[in-house]
Amino acid sequence: MKTYQDLLAIGESDAERMDFVRGLVTDHLASSMYKMAKIADDYDRQCNTTIVNFQRALFDLQGRPVNDIWSANYKLASNFFRRFITQENQFLLGNGVTWKNEETETKLGDDFDTRLQKCGRAALSAGCSYGFWNLDHLEVFTMLEYMPLVDEETGAERAGVRHWQLAPDKPLRATLYEEDGYTDYIWVKGEGRILNEKRPYIQITANSEADGTEIVDGQNYPTYPIIPFWGNPHHQSELVGIRAQIDAYDIIKSGFADDLDTAQIYWILHNTGGMDDVDLQQFIQRLHINRAAVVDDAAGSAVDAHTVDIPHEAREKLLERIEKDLYKDFMALDTDSIAAGAATATQIRAAYEPINSKADEYEYCVREFLSHLLDVIGIEDEPSFTRSVMVNVQEEVQTLVQAGSYLSSEYVAKKIMTIFGDIDQIDEELKKIDEEDINRFSEEDVNDDRRGTSTNESEAGTA
Repeated sequence: MKTYQDLLAIGESDAERMDFVRGLVTDHLASSMYKMAKIADDYDRQCNTTIVNFQRALFDLQGRPVNDIWSANYKLASNFFRRFITQENQFLLGNGVTWKNEETETKLGDDFDTRLQKCGRAALSAGCSYGFWNLDHLEVFTMLEYMPLVDEETGAERAGVRHWQLAPDKPLRATLYEEDGYTDYIWVKGEGRILNEKRPYIQITANSEADGTEIVDGQNYPTYPIIPFWGNPHHQSELVGIRAQIDAYDIIKSGFADDLDTAQIYWILHNTGGMDDVDLQQFIQRLHINRAAVVDDAAGSAVDAHTVDIPHEAREKLLERIEKDLYKDFMALDTDSIAAGAATATQIRAAYEPINSKADEYEYCVREFLSHLLDVIGIEDEPSFTRSVMVNVQEEVQTLVQAGSYLSSEYVAKKIMTIFGDIDQIDEELKKIDEEDINRFSEEDVNDDRRGTSTNESEAGTA
């Protein structure tokens, strides 16, 4: 494992630094964290590694394995992992971040919430992702492309290398990020060179007709601008702990499909003791193709077909049990449990309690990331989050209306708009409410004046 001190030890020699970066890329690709991140990425893309690589095998009379290329071999990959991490991430970050100061949102950029969601999702999948503040926007580095260098004394990340390569026969690109700037490298057919010399993160340029665009000055951030975003306090992929259950579900479901496809009928061959398992599979394959079999009556050979009912109840119950356990163990929300009927507000809150608890833990990681990011940018603010929840709309609205006499109209309007998902229109609706209040009060004043005038005229007539 290479550290920040190893980078300092090689000095400023270009050749040694290039070799160091190349070695760091190699180490990263061979590391356990990279391999786990790659597996998690496969499950996230519904290319579940275990079931995709699963291959049925037969054994001949000598006990040698032979790939079973004759039987059905369905590979049904479930989508649990993608569903779970998407649900957890969007539950907390789906409505964006709310800041106390309006200027903060402007400084972070219009697409900050989208990039933060992308960064959080990558962190849940691989265990960690990295946010790079690039002048005026956030860039996201995944575990599959970035390798940090940690300070041996403080444990803080003070440098790192981002690398990418489109194909084995294409050039390898890498960028070494340090506190005082970054350097670009490239390797073409094994030969490396510096693509761009070290440059500061914030560059000041000047434009002229004679020289074009020219960098005239630059500066760096107060701290290292690439911040780790951990997906949980354990600093590991969310796939850890539930992978075996996902694999069991995929294998049982796929095996069930295989049996339904091939085991509805089986054959008994008489006087064919010389056939081994491979011969028998070839016999079945020929039956599938030709729909006919040839036997030698003189040798006493015969073929009998028998049908069998596929046992399914035990498998279905086991699949249901595994699915239920997956939701429990991941602390995810099973919407089927509350969507089947008209669930009350209390039942909905109870169903949300596990994911609420997990989101609380996840929120600590998000806040830590945002705190370090604001330090880099030079902003003092505090974030807050609005979680996405399913509610019994009628019951929630009735409760708010009944409590309206004790609450401000602005608060009631905001809560109702949030329930209906019209958060973006809150400011416009509040403005309309204010205008209606002003108009109503104005009409009441006019009516009061009219009633006062009418009373005075009546008194004058009486006199």
